[in-house]
Amino acid sequence: MLSFNRRRLLLSLGASVAGSGARPSFSATSGLTAGGPILGGLKFGPAHPFSFDSLLGQARALAARPYRNTPSPAAAVIQGIDFDKVQKIRFRPEDALWRGATGTPFPISFFHLNKYSREPVTIFTLDSGASGQMTAREIVYSPDYFDYTGSGLQPHALGPLGFSGFRAHDGQDNPSDWLAFQGASYFRTAGQDDQYGVSARGIAINTALPAPEEFPRFTRFWLAEKGETLTIYALLEGPSVTGAYKFDCARNNGVVMEVHCDLFFRGAPARLGIAPLTSMYWYGENQRERAADWRPEIHDNDGLAIWNGKGERIWRPLINPPHLQTNAFADSGPKGFGLIQRDRDFADYQDDSAFYNKRPGVWVEPKSDWGPGAVELVEIPTNDEVDDNIVAYWRPQKPVTSGDTLSFDYRLYWQNDEPGYPADLARVVATRIGRAGIPGATQWPANARKFALDFEGGALAAMAVRFDITPVITASSGAAVNAYVTKLVGTDRWRALFDVPVDGKPPTDLRCYLRLGDRTLSETWIYQYFA
Repeated sequence: MLSFNRRRLLLSLGASVAGSGARPSFSATSGLTAGGPILGGLKFGPAHPFSFDSLLGQARALAARPYRNTPSPAAAVIQGIDFDKVQKIRFRPEDALWRGATGTPFPISFFHLNKYSREPVTIFTLDSGASGQMTAREIVYSPDYFDYTGSGLQPHALGPLGFSGFRAHDGQDNPSDWLAFQGASYFRTAGQDDQYGVSARGIAINTALPAPEEFPRFTRFWLAEKGETLTIYALLEGPSVTGAYKFDCARNNGVVMEVHCDLFFRGAPARLGIAPLTSMYWYGENQRERAADWRPEIHDNDGLAIWNGKGERIWRPLINPPHLQTNAFADSGPKGFGLIQRDRDFADYQDDSAFYNKRPGVWVEPKSDWGPGAVELVEIPTNDEVDDNIVAYWRPQKPVTSGDTLSFDYRLYWQNDEPGYPADLARVVATRIGRAGIPGATQWPANARKFALDFEGGALAAMAVRFDITPVITASSGAAVNAYVTKLVGTDRWRALFDVPVDGKPPTDLRCYLRLGDRTLSETWIYQYFA
């Protein structure tokens, strides 16, 4: 279904950059000769012309031929490079691409093959001459780029393995990184608070279906830096699809990516996911019964935010469901959607290792009209924090058939909040659930639950205490009762409370927003409750 083990690998990557063993430091771009080595640095292949049109040609030609999977070199050995061992294989920082070069602020280092990313990728560096014509040189793999101390491996006996991906560092001499591409079509950035969490993918194929999910992968990358922008071209290959991608990545109040892709279908996937996001949700304040761990909450993101084509803002808190489920939010011409982390206080998690309060959100902003379709949310049961059990993506309404071509342009914001959120609209910042009725009563209604929703910001922030704000509530199981809105003493937060009958035939679907007369004061809260 999903590559759960991928998350365990990602948790280890923060410690896998620093090198050991003294070697001279050389610029990886100085003294290049076609096919020749850089002493103490990277080796490059011969130069050849490159353009996005040539990448399109590669993707189109591949789609006309049967898919051929790339076998993993030294498969038995690579399978043994697990979570613990991969941390002992360290890329030597002095060999990073663009290390010490002027005008390239983000040195690039490379990932070793391992149990979780077994297939090699080919990586090129790009250079633009006076004419503007780009030339590409392959970065030739060598085990000399890695320090294997403590790993127990004999790297030269393994042959030409290749890289499993790459990362961009925060500065010339900074071991930390802010962007990484590794595994299938996965990539991620550290967002505003320099903490990894949610990932994105190039594409999702047949997610949450009875048949196995297909994981197309980026097989080739071309890298270029200009000023503060890192540009990445990528070739996608899979049994059902090929694709040509361009990513323009910039540090800007977090990270902003301009994404363009052209897709060529050699098959007819049953379910196509555009701009997919992958995250982890174990439990939050809305599911205290799931809290097997001592920490109050554990999640990378706590909700799906949607700005639909009609202009409505929607907040759907994530849940850890009793069984795998997919929810579709039908729309036409979506303005954006994303997985967001709204609980941002350390007290929400009490975790000084994983720092869930610093995990980024990711917002997808279409740059054109995507037409009819649906934002789909996949939630998978989990009992641990190492599982990527949340997926969100855009699914076009029109089915895809063999021979089709599709193009998409969108922008990814790796930030704490949704960009451009209306200043006059309140957000939902907490969802809590308990027994219905009056607190302290000797009896309480059976087969009912109380919901407490906290709203913050927008026009509510400046309002004094008043009692004419109305919660507009709908529930699939019947009418809400005991509904009212109150301002929390000593804060700018407002709380809506209401009781809803639950008939034991889950789930109960709920909606709520706040209104003052004819004025909408908040986004729409949507929830699924399982009794």
